[in-house]
Amino acid sequence: MPLLQHVMDAELERLAMDQIVPSLLDQGFFYVDNFLGELVGHFVLNQVKEMHYSGVLQDGQLAGPGPLGVSKRNIRGDKIAWVNGGERRCEAIHLLLTLIDKLVSLCIGRLGKSIIRERSKAMVACYPGKGTGYVKHVDNPNADGRCITCIYYLNKNWNPQEHGGILRIFPEGKSYVVDVEPLFDRLLFFWSDRRNPHEVQPSYATRYAITVWYFDSEERAEAKRRFRDLTASIQDPDGSSTP
Repeated sequence: MPLLQHVMDAELERLAMDQIVPSLLDQGFFYVDNFLGELVGHFVLNQVKEMHYSGVLQDGQLAGPGPLGVSKRNIRGDKIAWVNGGERRCEAIHLLLTLIDKLVSLCIGRLGKSIIRERSKAMVACYPGKGTGYVKHVDNPNADGRCITCIYYLNKNWNPQEHGGILRIFPEGKSYVVDVEPLFDRLLFFWSDRRNPHEVQPSYATRYAITVWYFDSEERAEAKRRFRDLTASIQDPDGSSTP
């Protein structure tokens, strides 16, 4: 094994064992700064900006109907695209995802009963300023399988007093909130379920991030079974959908 690769793997293992696992189990969240370093982080940022400027990012969708009389944009104002890292001009994003995958793989078996074998595609997101944000919500309120949320931030020279855009976490059963500034090259982990309601406060400058979700295998399989049963229940005997 090349020395550089050995050093990188050892650093990732120390980060996972000494910081990520204990923090998730104790507090329910963890973040690390300077994850990729200035040079590689800059390559990721450039690829995300290119996606934004070329019109690839589209308005983020809501999982269910919003409150009556409230527009979608007042609930969620980001623009997004889903990538797996293998697309053209996503090489740096692919490297980021590979390193996060390694980190999470090192945590498997040490995070309680969760068995993690897969993750979502990466959601590349931009809040285009002008006060856009995302109201308080839970990523996985209904046992859809999402277990860990990982967010990588890409915002250079971010000033939260001027630019806003803070991710505020409301840890379940705690008397405090946790404010995470979306700073360049910061990687955040937190539980995806009802333990961590959170919001993106209004952003007054362009705010970039990449998010992936890791799935609990058993919960994910059960969620897929429920979906299949629901789909089957609304089919006529001839296979057509009911009105």
